[in-house]
Amino acid sequence: MALRHAVLAALLDEELSGYQLAKAFDRGVANFWQAAPQQLYAELPKLERAGLVTGRRVAQEGRPDKRVYQVTDLGLAELERFAGTTGKPSLIRDDLMVKVQAADHVDPDVLTARLAERTAFAQARIELFEGLLRTMRGDATEEEYLRGGSRIGPYLTCLRGLAFERANREWYEHTAAVLRERREPRP
Repeated sequence: MALRHAVLAALLDEELSGYQLAKAFDRGVANFWQAAPQQLYAELPKLERAGLVTGRRVAQEGRPDKRVYQVTDLGLAELERFAGTTGKPSLIRDDLMVKVQAADHVDPDVLTARLAERTAFAQARIELFEGLLRTMRGDATEEEYLRGGSRIGPYLTCLRGLAFERANREWYEHTAAVLRERREPRP
C-alpha cells in the first residue's frame, strides 16, 4: 500500500488541510498507517497533480491562507481499484521484540521497565479508541451501529486498532510477569 491510498481514505469524509489531515491521521488512521506530517504535506500536491484530489485556497483572518483538499471521482476510482488488489499480510517489526528475544542475556529489570512503558502506551491507545468508537456511534449500541451506522469503515478500523492494543497490553503484562517470576529465587 502506498501513502496515497491512506491519504485518500482519510479525505473521504470531509475537506481537510494538511494540518487537519495530520490530526486526522493521529486520531484514526495511525492505528494502521504511520506517516509524519511532512510526508502528508508532500503527498497532497502529488495527489492533486495526479487528479486524485482537488485543492482550494481558503482565506483565514489573521493567519496565512490554507489549502484544503477533497477526493475527486478519479480518487474514488483509485480507491476502488486499490480495494480490489491483493494485499500483503502485515508482519511484526518491533524493537521491543528483539529486546525480549535477548531476555536471557539482558538485565530483566530494564526489560520489564520497557514492557511497562509499552503497557502504558497501549492503555492510552485503548482509551483513545474507546473514546473514538463512542463518539462515532453516538447513542447507538455497537450492534445497532454495526448494522446501520453511517460510516462503517472508520468504525471497523478503529475496532481493529482497539483489539490490537488490547492484545499488545495483554502480551506486555504477561511477558513482564514471566520475567519477574523467573527472576525470583526458587525454593
